[in-house]
Amino acid sequence: MILVQAIIQPIRLSTVRTALQDAGYPETMVSDALGYGRQRGQTATFRGNEYRIDLLRKVILEVVVDDDDVDEVIRIIQSSSKTGTRGEIGDGKIFTLPVTEAITI
Repeated sequence: MILVQAIIQPIRLSTVRTALQDAGYPETMVSDALGYGRQRGQTATFRGNEYRIDLLRKVILEVVVDDDDVDEVIRIIQSSSKTGTRGEIGDGKIFTLPVTEAITI
C-alpha cells in the first residue's frame, strides 16, 4: 500500500475530491497547511502599508491506495489540480510514501 500525499491549492480541493470519488477512491483525508515553494509568498497592501505574506494557504490531501492504483491516482490528482491547461507555479506537489501496516481502530 502507498500513501499519496498531495499539497494543492484550497480552491481546487472540491474538484480533486470529486474526480477521485468518480474514479472509485472516496476515502481521503484533508488538512490545512501553510507554506511556500517557488511562489515565495505574496505582497499585499493594508491601510496604505505594504507587507509580505510569506506563508500561503494550502491543503494536504492524503489517500492510501494499493500499489497497482498509484499511477492512476497521481494522474487524477495532477489533471484535476492544475490551474489552466498547463498548470502554474503553486499548483502543488505530490509525494508517495510506503505504508507498511494499516490498523483499523
